[in-house]
Amino acid sequence: MLPQWYVLHTKPRQEKKVAERLERLGLEIYLPLQKVVRQWSDRKKKVDDPLFKSYLFIRIPEQEREKAFLVPGVIRYLYWLGKPAKVRENEIEAIRSFLDATEGLPENAFRFERGDKLTIGYGPLKGMEGTYLYQKGNQLILMVDSLGTLVRAEVNARWVA
Repeated sequence: MLPQWYVLHTKPRQEKKVAERLERLGLEIYLPLQKVVRQWSDRKKKVDDPLFKSYLFIRIPEQEREKAFLVPGVIRYLYWLGKPAKVRENEIEAIRSFLDATEGLPENAFRFERGDKLTIGYGPLKGMEGTYLYQKGNQLILMVDSLGTLVRAEVNARWVA
């Protein structure tokens, strides 16, 4: 059977370590990362932060899914309707394209109210609708309805309506 993308749930703040360990086992993973500015008491620094907290994607044949549990930090697979949730290749590519398109955008002044419904009108997630939760600098924090998960993304104000 052909390898399929699945979603792995990891322990909090263990996404990068789990991804590294899975890769060492020869498994194909995708951990979407975004650049964020972190404030320490003495400095600010840009760091790579997982787009989906406590989740990463793994491409593996169904009969080999148990291999993931050889790695410390893996909790379980994400399930949908009683079966492991499968992610289509085009959805993985949409996430990659979205991160590429939004990397390095300058800070913009966004004026949205909590609960506003926003439709992404441009880019790889064009047509997707989400509920605006809050903003931090140039990041709009949206609950993307069709994905059923919290998506944190840097988007240009011209991309949403």
